[in-house]
Amino acid sequence: MTVSRARPAVPSTHPTRRAALLCGAFALLAASGLAQAQGWPKDRPIRLVVPLAAGSTADIVSRTVAAGLASRLGQSVVVENKVGAGGTIAMAEVARAPADGYTISFASQGTLVFNLALYSRPGYDSLKDFAPIALVGGVSNVMIVPPGSPAQTVADVIAQARANPGTMNFSSGGNGTSHHLSGVLFAQMTGTQWQHVPYKGAPQGVMAVMSGEVNAGWFNTPTVISQIRGGKLRALAVTSKGRSPLLPELPTLAEAGVPGYEVNTWFGFIAPAATPPEVVNRLNVAILEVLGDPAVKKDLDAQGFDLAPRNTPAEFMQKIRDDLAIWTPVVKASGATVN
Repeated sequence: MTVSRARPAVPSTHPTRRAALLCGAFALLAASGLAQAQGWPKDRPIRLVVPLAAGSTADIVSRTVAAGLASRLGQSVVVENKVGAGGTIAMAEVARAPADGYTISFASQGTLVFNLALYSRPGYDSLKDFAPIALVGGVSNVMIVPPGSPAQTVADVIAQARANPGTMNFSSGGNGTSHHLSGVLFAQMTGTQWQHVPYKGAPQGVMAVMSGEVNAGWFNTPTVISQIRGGKLRALAVTSKGRSPLLPELPTLAEAGVPGYEVNTWFGFIAPAATPPEVVNRLNVAILEVLGDPAVKKDLDAQGFDLAPRNTPAEFMQKIRDDLAIWTPVVKASGATVN
């Protein structure tokens, strides 16, 4: 008689079996993510949140890219301007949105970097709550004054501010924007006192300078170039390290008497943090294809927008990390806060 012996059962906690189960689970998750990416975006339009006002540089660039994205992805891209609180309202909403690829956002140095130093509770963490998609490029700002201002140069403005401490003011398109921080940095580096007057958006802030409601402003080149050329604003200097090809006659602020001054504002696209990598990578490729279109490049170049070299989501994330390290001490030292 042959007696068969039952093999001892392998415990469910056996390392080999556990590893196999984990590998299977990861494979299923990866397959699910890939399936979602392959099926995306078939269900519905993509929502593109712009945290700055219509007519601003962010709005101009985002709408240009949205049109190209729609044709490449085969799905409409709906631009939604959601302004308020320096962009923190929009950014916090995007951070909480479903990470399914149907909500993305146009973001700026102001919303991803400056706000984290200005607001004690912005409602989001730029490094944890978002998946960077692509860095698009940037613009310099232009220091402007009303056409009837007695100031003809940057030195005139500095002298006026020193002769009348506490009486000078400047406008911006909102707390935490590059317009705001450009003014803060100017005051800090010239040892002058300025009152910041935030408006709902850049167009309103520019109008305040044009009408003489405020003494000065620092706004993105694309936002003010037509008013400068039309004589509705007086431009004194650019904030970039080098002169602007669109306004070659204007000195840089460093050349005009504020050595070391430099502000270049960058923009990019982001998604909620858990958005599938396959979707993020597809968006990265599509956005860079749009920006590589000669017609799009010519249009943005004409408006003073400097396109960034091709970049990956990881490189954009590193840019955010680097700028947080650079700008947070500057903002803290200035004493500027928004609560």
